[in-house]
Amino acid sequence: MATKIDNDIHVTLEDQKKINLFARKNGRLNELRADVEEAKKRLQNIEDASDDLELLDDEETIGYKIGEVFIDHSLTHTQELLEQDKKNVEEEITGLKESIADVESLLKNLKVQLYAKFGDNINLEE
Repeated sequence: MATKIDNDIHVTLEDQKKINLFARKNGRLNELRADVEEAKKRLQNIEDASDDLELLDDEETIGYKIGEVFIDHSLTHTQELLEQDKKNVEEEITGLKESIADVESLLKNLKVQLYAKFGDNINLEE
């Protein structure tokens, strides 16, 4: 006589809250990763602009975009602005990476809890 395996898994309200939290945080993780990639592109653009400024004369004025307008600045002042922007973007990337680590830790914890209860009956992979 074959034994019957009980595949009826009962999902409690607490389980549903954990599943919903996992889904929200997984979406947030994807957003954070996209934000890091976008910030890395901005950082690369700043570095490229800084490299290009090395080729210019000290007496030239450079249009620097602030908001929606370009304002002419001296070469030295433009380099200072680029360095400040570079620092800001690097800090932004660091903060985003810390947020990613926090979310990944939470997701890992939720996966352990949910897989422990539901086993193969739940798929928490992307």
